[in-house]
Parts: sequence; structure tokens; C-alpha cells
Amino acid sequence: MRAIDIKQPGPPDVLQLCERPVPELKAGEVLIRVHAAGINRPDVLQRLGHYPVPPGASDLPGLEVAGEIVDGDLAGSTFAKGDMVCALVQGGGYADYCAAPLQQCLPVPKGLSPLEAASLPENFFTVWSNVFDRARLSGGETLLVQGGTSGIGVSAIQLAAALGHRVFATAGSADKCRATESLGAERGIDYKTEDFVAVVKSLTDNKGVDVILDMVGGDYIPREIDCLADDGRIALIALLGGAKANLDLGQVLRRRLTLSGSTLRPRPVAFKGAIAAKLRENVWPLIEQGKIRPVIFQTFPLEQAAQAHALMESSTHIGKIMLQVL
Repeated sequence: MRAIDIKQPGPPDVLQLCERPVPELKAGEVLIRVHAAGINRPDVLQRLGHYPVPPGASDLPGLEVAGEIVDGDLAGSTFAKGDMVCALVQGGGYADYCAAPLQQCLPVPKGLSPLEAASLPENFFTVWSNVFDRARLSGGETLLVQGGTSGIGVSAIQLAAALGHRVFATAGSADKCRATESLGAERGIDYKTEDFVAVVKSLTDNKGVDVILDMVGGDYIPREIDCLADDGRIALIALLGGAKANLDLGQVLRRRLTLSGSTLRPRPVAFKGAIAAKLRENVWPLIEQGKIRPVIFQTFPLEQAAQAHALMESSTHIGKIMLQVL
């Protein structure tokens, strides 16, 4: 099969088209003939040598795919060979065929193409796990999304808004802020020209937000603590702004604040399978009703994975960058 290999850590052009054997299936896995795959920040980190591949995972990049089930033990499941699915995987998505744990497969939502469906798993697994399971956003609570025009950002905004929450989002330009508002954010905040703490406090009568989804870390953390409501929670999922922060632990103590972090890739199949079940029950109906829509910025053929990574690193995109494989 065709695949994209990382020849050595480095810039986008280290991504090279190669031939690999079709994956051999482990117990509980299915083989997917990949139609499309998503590009994600962890793929870039892996290419740079900063994101080690978990033991037993494919060394090929790619954490989400959509396509046709062509092999695997489907006994006891709702799937059959020939079904179109999308799946979260530990690696191997940039290829003609990809092995995926059956528990991490979801049907392609009605009305969506395989390309659109391939844009869903990594973002919605991450958002549900961190915003709703870990940070427990519920009731009439408010959410601040850092990086509102990233793939995860557009997913978090749409999902939280569809479930009735007030959402605010940061972005790096006036156009991007307007894009977040078109997706359901009450206010897009330009982090280059505005103080998100002051804006959030002004919009919440100085209360602050209940939950923050943060992919920045670094010096954002003390500022986020300042704009949390009492009993507020920060869900940290990436460290684009650095791994160190100075915290006012007095605020954490007095106001009962919570800072938690997680990465999804190394978690066990059973953990991800439980998230898949929640997505199928709570999120897939919203997608099929048109209340949440895939946001795809640009699509590249498989052999142009390097150009796709260069675009990801430019941060000029709004939404997902995709690979068309079939």
C-alpha cells in the first residue's frame, strides 16, 4: 500500500511517499480502506521528533481516518464488512489501509462524505473527554476556548453552543474572531489586540467562566486562573505556549479551582471506546441534524502531506486540514 513515512525528524519535506505492507490486524481491530485522513498538531510534533509513538502503535503519522471496513472480526458488533466508518487510531492514518480498534469506530454520520467524517474523530474525542468528562461542563455553565479556529476549537465551540452553553473564544485576527462567532461563540476575542481576561470578565459581570479549554499553557495559565469563576476548571490539552507557568496557588485554594491535563493518544482502547459510545449517543445526532458541521479549510492528496503540514504550521487555517486518500 501507499503510505507517508517520516524519514527523519525535521521540516515538512521529510514526509515522503513510500510503500508499506498492509497492516496485520490484532485482536479487536478492523482493517479500513482509507478514503480520507485528518491532519492534527500531534502529527506535526511526531514529525519534529517531539511526540514519541506509543508502544505497539504504527510509526506512520495519522490519528483519524474514514473509509470502508474490509476485514476484521466484527462478531457481536453493529458493523459489517463494507460499512463506511470513521475512527480514532494511534497512528497509521496517512496510508491506503489502516488498522483501527473496533471500539474506536463510529458510523459515518448520515449526510456526510467520508472526507467530512474523517475530520471528526480526533477533535470530538478530545473535546468530549476534556470539556465534558474531565472538566464537567454542564447546566448553564460558560466555556472559554483558546485557539477557537483550530480543528479542536471549531469542534468545541459548536458542540458547547449546540448544548446550550455560552461560549467565548480567542483567535489571532479579526477575521478569525468573526469565524468563531459564526460557529456559535458569543464573542471572539483577538488575543493579539485584546486582553482575554478583561473581555471575559466584562461579559460575565466579573464572575469569569466556568471552564477553559486550553491548548497553550505557559503564561496563559495564570491569566486563565484570573478569569475563572469560583469552582472553575481548566482542561489543558497542549503546550503551544510552553510547559512552565507561575501560579497563584492562593487563588486555587480559596476559590476551589481545578487545573487538569491529559493526552488522548496513549490511553487504552477501553477508555477511548467509552468516549466513542458517548459521541454516538450525544454528538452524532447533532451532526446529523445539522447543528454541528465539519469545517474543512483545505484538502490535499496523500502525496502532498508535506504541503498539508506546512499549512498547519502557518496557522493561517480555520478548521481542519485533510488528506484525500481514495
